[in-house]
Amino acid sequence: MWKNKLPIALPKRLPESHKGDYGRVLIIAGSSGMTGAAILAGRAALRSGAGLTYLAVPKKLIDLVDLATPEIITRSFDDISAIKANSWVIGPGLGVTSKTQALITKLLTAQNPLVSTILIDADGLNIIVKKISLLKQAKAKVIITPHPGELARLINKSVSYVQSNRRKVAKEFAHDHKCIVVLKGTGTIVADPCGEVYINQTGNPGLATAGTGDVLSGMIGAFCAQGLVPFEAAILGVYSHGLAGDLAAREKGEIGLIASDVVEKIPYALRKVS
Repeated sequence: MWKNKLPIALPKRLPESHKGDYGRVLIIAGSSGMTGAAILAGRAALRSGAGLTYLAVPKKLIDLVDLATPEIITRSFDDISAIKANSWVIGPGLGVTSKTQALITKLLTAQNPLVSTILIDADGLNIIVKKISLLKQAKAKVIITPHPGELARLINKSVSYVQSNRRKVAKEFAHDHKCIVVLKGTGTIVADPCGEVYINQTGNPGLATAGTGDVLSGMIGAFCAQGLVPFEAAILGVYSHGLAGDLAAREKGEIGLIASDVVEKIPYALRKVS
């Protein structure tokens, strides 16, 4: 079990390099009233070093998201197949509709040799509750990032059961469904299908606010796009996300902390772990 150590860092950047050398991440997210989740995930991916970040949102939201994210390439859900990305992040603010259910089914089962990792979060998890077999059908390695309530729905147990058996539940789900599980909360747990478990030690109660999970998803997606193997990307993600939250809390306190504060501290957190 990994604990209190972090032998993981992003590759050093070479003097002669370009944006294509640092990975392409595609974030499939957003719906009416939930564009913030998509924007936060996209900004987090950028701050985490992704060379190119694409954000696919419903067509009617493209102009709005474009204005809020000038460094991000914005596309509609209809254009996803034309985007060449190394990792996908699916779910922040996506909404649960018949269209998003069909979209996720198509994305997980389509053969795409460029995509090495698919991260599923938020409404992506809510959609696969009734299609849990999709995790094993996925054509790329899968990371899921549930909070206790989402994992409780996935295993059809109570939240209290999950919280009382956090390490056991995460480890068993990872093994049974051949995916990496990031069970969020105090002492976030990262479990892989082979039985490896990491318990995170960074973070504070200020992270218990809307949008911080979207930030984490964008970070892990960016680390996968830059070439880290999924388990290590997830570990670096939860560690540096918590550290960014700690840096933000030192400056602003825990009570007034918001997700955008965490995004702005990501570069400083990564500088500490590099």
